[in-house]
Amino acid sequence: MTATSDKLAKAVEAYCVELHRVRACGGATGERSNYGPLANLLSGVGATLKPKVFCVGELANQGAGHPDFGLYGARQLQRGSPRPGQLPERGVVEVKSANDDAWLTAAGQQVSRYWERYRLVLVTNLRSFVLVGEDSGGRPTKLETFQLAASAEAF
Repeated sequence: MTATSDKLAKAVEAYCVELHRVRACGGATGERSNYGPLANLLSGVGATLKPKVFCVGELANQGAGHPDFGLYGARQLQRGSPRPGQLPERGVVEVKSANDDAWLTAAGQQVSRYWERYRLVLVTNLRSFVLVGEDSGGRPTKLETFQLAASAEAF
């Protein structure tokens, strides 16, 4: 296993452990309580990329609403923080609960608004990930998908 693969495997393992802890406490919500583990996963994966990508939560409204996270490239950082008003060059993230369908969310109005503004939206229900980007004709399309579990129960 390469060093990068090892880092990715550890990030996913830590994500699953943290999600289990959140769920096991009995007082969590289906979506927002899981932001911490997801942000850590995204930042862990982003740290393996060149240039590095940083996950920033609770974005300001920049014309399309409030995405749950923004993914900023290392070149966009100024003293550790994004420059004011700067769009995240690596897209935004929309999070739903594990019971929601990431594919249906990806086809919805909220993601359409985000896509119009940011052109790259990662949609997740914590167990499935759908990346919505742009096709050669400039239209939204699902570029990639990844699934940790087929259902909320299996997750």
